[in-house]
Amino acid sequence: MRYLPKSPTDRAEMLEEIGVATIDDLFATIPAEYQLKRDLAIPRQHGESEIIDRFKGYAENNATGYASFLGAGVYKHYKPVIIDSLVQRGEFLTSYTPYQPEIAQGTLQAMFEFQTMICELTGMEIANASMYDGSTGAAEAIMMAVRVTGRNAAVIARTVHPEYREVVATYAQHQEIPTTEVGYTANGRVDLEALDAAINADTACVLIQSPNFFGTIEDVAAIAAIAHAKGALLIVSIAEAISLGVVKPPVEADIVSMEAQSYGVSIGYGGPYCGVIACKEKFLRQMPGRLIGETKDVNGKRGFVLTLSTREQHIRREKATSNICTNQALVALMTTIFLTVYGKEGMKELAEQNLAKSAYLKSVLADKGNVLFDGAPRFHEFVLDLPQNAEATNAKLLDHKIIGGLPLAKWYPELGPNATLWCATEVTTRKQMDAASAALAKA
Repeated sequence: MRYLPKSPTDRAEMLEEIGVATIDDLFATIPAEYQLKRDLAIPRQHGESEIIDRFKGYAENNATGYASFLGAGVYKHYKPVIIDSLVQRGEFLTSYTPYQPEIAQGTLQAMFEFQTMICELTGMEIANASMYDGSTGAAEAIMMAVRVTGRNAAVIARTVHPEYREVVATYAQHQEIPTTEVGYTANGRVDLEALDAAINADTACVLIQSPNFFGTIEDVAAIAAIAHAKGALLIVSIAEAISLGVVKPPVEADIVSMEAQSYGVSIGYGGPYCGVIACKEKFLRQMPGRLIGETKDVNGKRGFVLTLSTREQHIRREKATSNICTNQALVALMTTIFLTVYGKEGMKELAEQNLAKSAYLKSVLADKGNVLFDGAPRFHEFVLDLPQNAEATNAKLLDHKIIGGLPLAKWYPELGPNATLWCATEVTTRKQMDAASAALAKA
């Protein structure tokens, strides 16, 4: 059942069994100053049909007819309907950790295929299945690098998603990992000279993002050379997984931390999403999460097993590498289905569509402001410095049912109050982009 209502008679019987006369008597042990006595003015109860109608009204008011140009780590892509059809099957939706491989081959194979596809996309040798999201994956990758190198500090590019950096700061604070941030140059890429100066004998790793928060593709090879020359590992964070359809995978990295939300996972108000860590095989023993492996049964038939699982639920906490939960694999399954549907050529075509849409959006908005960081290759996001305050401009755009670019002053005050981050994906139409251009002209 969806819920279990209790009638007044049911409640009276429960109270009698407990040995108290009223609900107030049940909570009498709670000090009076902590008990809520005021009237909450809760509206009358609603029937299920009324609630559904109300939420449909909210949805129509919030979404219908609006064009959104937001990206910044969460991207709106087309989600094939087959994904929901398959992940809602009981054997996937309600599955637990596959401790008994003989009855969990379907779940294990799906996770194994996920790992294989992630390795093909990132150029890494092994991948886990999986992490919570891109931000926690980046933090876990830093802790992994600390374990691998025996060093205890990290250098982080300011072009990494600012919310990723906030999550990393929380992890690093309690793991006692000092972090240093390095800035960017006029083309939106990491300042290589500042990076070189920031790495010292205590630096376990360098964390960058490519495409970075400004949409710019970083020079991964050059950054890897600087990090490796000083004995540090390179972690490349990828927030927009669709980019791997055309962008060269970061094979020079030691660890890749990726947010796979773009691979068929709904935007969903911030989650749950699908984090991934992939790396060189020599770091296998320090990888967080779970790893599915291939084997043979007693009859020589191909089978799948839980090969490595160094999480708190399996081993002593002091030896664990993470506390990742069981059914995060359900979200990984969504991405597996997405990648299977699109295939290699489909992924390339999808990424090319995103590039084309972004190029068109940039062309129609270029005369409405100043495009920043225009001296390096980029994927489907760009920074536009508007003539007026970004927040005020966005408020005017809403009158035209347009959700404008993300104002950047909160995280990058040096860019000023007018800088915004704009994004276009394959589902953004030319009509919407032309409308945004016209509305900006009026604003």
